[in-house]
Amino acid sequence: MTNMPVGPAPGDDLVKQPERPRLLQVMGPGLITGASDDDPSGIATYSQAGAQFGYNLGWTLLFTWPLMCAIQEVSARIGRVTGRGIAGNLLHHYPAWLVTLVLAALVVANVINLGADLGAMGAALNLVIGGPLFLYVLGFGLLSIVLEVFVRYSRYVSILKWLALSLFSYVAVALVVHVPWGTVLYRMVAPHIVLNAGYLTVVVALLGTTISPYLFFWQAEEEVEEIGEHPGTLPLRTDPTSADREFQRIRIDTWIGMGLSNLVALFIMTTAAAVLNAHGITDIQTSSQAALALKPIAGRFAFELFAIGIIGTGLLAIPVLAGSTAYAVGETLGWTVGLAHPVGRARSFYAVLCVSILLGCVMNVIHIDPVKALFWSAVINGVAAVPIMVLMMHLSSRHDIMGRFVLPPVLRTIGWIATATMAAAAIGMFATMGM
Repeated sequence: MTNMPVGPAPGDDLVKQPERPRLLQVMGPGLITGASDDDPSGIATYSQAGAQFGYNLGWTLLFTWPLMCAIQEVSARIGRVTGRGIAGNLLHHYPAWLVTLVLAALVVANVINLGADLGAMGAALNLVIGGPLFLYVLGFGLLSIVLEVFVRYSRYVSILKWLALSLFSYVAVALVVHVPWGTVLYRMVAPHIVLNAGYLTVVVALLGTTISPYLFFWQAEEEVEEIGEHPGTLPLRTDPTSADREFQRIRIDTWIGMGLSNLVALFIMTTAAAVLNAHGITDIQTSSQAALALKPIAGRFAFELFAIGIIGTGLLAIPVLAGSTAYAVGETLGWTVGLAHPVGRARSFYAVLCVSILLGCVMNVIHIDPVKALFWSAVINGVAAVPIMVLMMHLSSRHDIMGRFVLPPVLRTIGWIATATMAAAAIGMFATMGM
């Protein structure tokens, strides 16, 4: 069964909670989740948005920030309060057929995303140093497996935090090209919106990129992992003494993590607008295409920074995608799950993790069109996100699940707005398909 923390021993009236360090160490699940949102697939989407529509889509990142913060905070609260991930909670409280259906969609979308991200990482390294593309893809996949399976959880989290620094390569790229920041800021609050199929499709893609189901599952499970990693720490439903401190930590971690994610996305979109759109290059379909297009215009330095960023963010996103898949499958099937467990105690969990990454590698051998793969991944993610968010919002408002830690009114309201927005995006996605 899913790993559940053991309650206090008889006679222990109060379990001492570990001291929470300051900001740098408070940053954890939210930072890693937010940084992994800017994966190579996301970079391609942001680059396309900037190349095709210039500075006219920056408003979407301002609009989605509070929405993604709310739904990720809901995810984290579910894990911290109950001591179970989202899949485990859904399985205990909702029909098995419904849970299986939405989780199957999650797994398919994650594997497609893994294939696209691994392909983009291999292509980026190939652009910089040349060499065999598939060997790079396989190498990145195997490196991710080794780190995720054999490195102790606490050490691995530290590695992921450092990998988040790779996002700043996109800040550096934006700083070495000429960007009219006054125009960027003006268009964020006064955008030129065009109601046609192309514009609406990119808006839907941006929503699906910033609010994705795999992020929900990962952040909830990392809160569960954090409970198991600190001896004497219990789910808040069992030991509510540290609730205020934990919720404050989750909120700070999530808002800063999601803010970093959208800020970097803005730099990517702005760079594409300033360099590519300004020179008439409007069709960018992959992140490596965006890097290559930068080279003759912005110079080799900007090109290499952009390509290195693709590799760094991919190394961060691959374990999150594979990990969320393994958590979802493992909890649904009642396995022992968790990166803090040695391989011997969670063989099935680690097997799913490894197989999902290897399937992503195989996708690059059978020559699946990466653009179509990303498109269908976005479609599946957009469709799967809505029922998952509805179920999350419902269970996090139930006293029999969350106890006295049901969602406060403000968070509940924003969470439902985010859910309604994603529902509208899914409807818009299908509506624009035939336009």
